[in-house]
Amino acid sequence: MNHAKPLPGYLIQRYQGWKATSYAENQTWYRRLAEVGQHPRAMVISCCDSRVHVTSIFGADQGEFFIHRNIANLIPKYEPDGEAHGTSAAVEYAVSVLKVAHLIVLGHSSCGGVKGCLDMCTGHAPELEEKSSFVGRWMDILRPGYEQVKDMADPVAQLSALEKQAVLVSLDNLMTFPLVAEEVQGGRLSVHGLWTDIGEGSLEYFDPAKGQFQPV
Repeated sequence: MNHAKPLPGYLIQRYQGWKATSYAENQTWYRRLAEVGQHPRAMVISCCDSRVHVTSIFGADQGEFFIHRNIANLIPKYEPDGEAHGTSAAVEYAVSVLKVAHLIVLGHSSCGGVKGCLDMCTGHAPELEEKSSFVGRWMDILRPGYEQVKDMADPVAQLSALEKQAVLVSLDNLMTFPLVAEEVQGGRLSVHGLWTDIGEGSLEYFDPAKGQFQPV
């Protein structure tokens, strides 16, 4: 039995406003996108957090970015086990079909998923240890990152450092995908790690030469 409900009124009003203004003013562009397909330059893997607005940060229009969002912007290791892997499928499609030139992992401040991982790894979130916890099992991906920050005494700095570890772990895991590694080595694809402070609006990028994040 389908339990779907009618769309909330405020969403209907917002849609009608968009259709009458933004769409009406740019309908030629929308129709062209529909006819010629998408040709994004970059894929962005970001967090599901509603405060992270990828297109606003970069001033992007429709068709510019292929965006995949998940809890804590994590990418698992390459694991061709025949099971369902949404994030891995998105990476595969972006690289093999869309032929993007850049893969960008975007982390952020005040990340609830990363905080959950920290609590789980320090024994303060036993519910996340349960096999039935989808969030907990997903955050297991970040356990190697926790090992890098576990001895930090300042809890605020530790959480921020773990948020950036989520980016670095994901970048490392990206390179376990044979197609990604092949494209990177062939100079046809580049990977980038970013972290944004939601409150300050600042953006940092990981500089591999210095081994640390630097302001953009």
